[in-house]
Amino acid sequence: MAEPRRGAAPVNLPPSPLPSPAGGTQPRLRWLPGQRAPWAWLALAAAAALARLAGLQGQALALAAGGVALLLLGWMVLDGWQAQRALRRHPVKLSRRVPRALALGVAQTVQLHLGHQGPVNWQAEVFDGIDPGFDAQGLPARLPLAAGKVQTLDYQLVPRHRGAATLGRTQLRLRSSGGWWTLAFELGEEAPLKVFPNFAALARYAWLASDQRLAEIGVRSAAKRGLGSDFRQLADYQPGDPVRHIDWKATQRRGKPVVRQYQDERDQRVVFLLDCGRRLRADDRTGAHQAQHFDHVLNALVLTAHVALKAGDEVGLMTFAHAPGQARRLAPRKGQAALDGLLAALHDLEPSTEHPDYQEAARALMRAMPRRALVVLLTHFRDEDGGELAPALRLLRSRHITVVANLREPMLAELASQSLNGQQAVAEVATAHAFEQARRDALRRLPDPQGLSLDVPPAELASALVSRYLTVKRKQLL
Repeated sequence: MAEPRRGAAPVNLPPSPLPSPAGGTQPRLRWLPGQRAPWAWLALAAAAALARLAGLQGQALALAAGGVALLLLGWMVLDGWQAQRALRRHPVKLSRRVPRALALGVAQTVQLHLGHQGPVNWQAEVFDGIDPGFDAQGLPARLPLAAGKVQTLDYQLVPRHRGAATLGRTQLRLRSSGGWWTLAFELGEEAPLKVFPNFAALARYAWLASDQRLAEIGVRSAAKRGLGSDFRQLADYQPGDPVRHIDWKATQRRGKPVVRQYQDERDQRVVFLLDCGRRLRADDRTGAHQAQHFDHVLNALVLTAHVALKAGDEVGLMTFAHAPGQARRLAPRKGQAALDGLLAALHDLEPSTEHPDYQEAARALMRAMPRRALVVLLTHFRDEDGGELAPALRLLRSRHITVVANLREPMLAELASQSLNGQQAVAEVATAHAFEQARRDALRRLPDPQGLSLDVPPAELASALVSRYLTVKRKQLL
């Protein structure tokens, strides 16, 4: 059982620092025997047995045991009455701080403040109403509730599933001063929560980008074919700047070399075509990257959208193969509002049991997006899908630059690399190699004139997709 965080020394309780129980009502108490009660009655029974063995007469033994039992019972009743009276007069108050937004798989701190104005020093056990889709670190916890003080308890909450969740009421147990009883009750109100895709990667990307260290997360910038065509600013010449970019008029005015700096084109469109079909339900909850394939796809989508928005592009979304009533469609927009809308639309989206209809998805996108865009098709492709995906890609590429981001199943690589110990292992290795070869052949047959397709394990999709977006921008393909 966890202890309260260190450094959280109780502080004086100011007037009304914590909310009163809802509507002024008292919590419903449950009475549980304390640790002292069973031992006391067991000791009484043992003493009676020893007295009987020592030759004490039955009537005298019964009178003595009955007297001691009545005395113990009286102490228990008095201790319970005093505990209930103290709690009714000075109820424990609770406030809870919960993060506004939770990211899948990222630990967040929840803070509980407990206190009361009474004269009793309680010994408390605390457990919060954790949703089954969360892991909690630091609960249950024991802590003292000193008279007139506020005690702070921090614990870590780690979401394991996206979507809507609930943090239930806080469960509290107080030990009576005599130790004969434990009073159990609940405080506070239920708190609705929303778990979003892992947007924590956005902050890390921004930090690494500002320090030119994106290679640490696997993001590679393509070799430039020329530079961007949008003028950015005039700047002093630095060794290594292209001589052709020297602005001779500005150089003459300032008396020193001045160059024109350019940036990648802005105000372009990036549209994500997201497959929500049955193959995205795969779940590899092993190793360092414990998430569904669909969660890896959403994390990659959000990170790439963030990079595109920072580059001044518009970002949109269209789903296909979703469950009935679960369609998500966002028109391309710019700015933070676009990212917020994307997170809100994706936080409770789950893969369906449908088979993806690539051609219908391509036709729907062509109708909705008449302007040229970078279309990112996020899917889980297999060799039997080639006959459906190829015509869909030809249709999309008649107007748009299209990137196919396909997931490669890590389990196949594990099966193919195992030791050949026994007939079953030999059969598994051969089957894995044959399956992988068929899938690679099918991918090579897909139309991909610019070589933009991706075929990566789920955990590597985010960095690979950002790198591919940067390649498109650097090569001025849009």
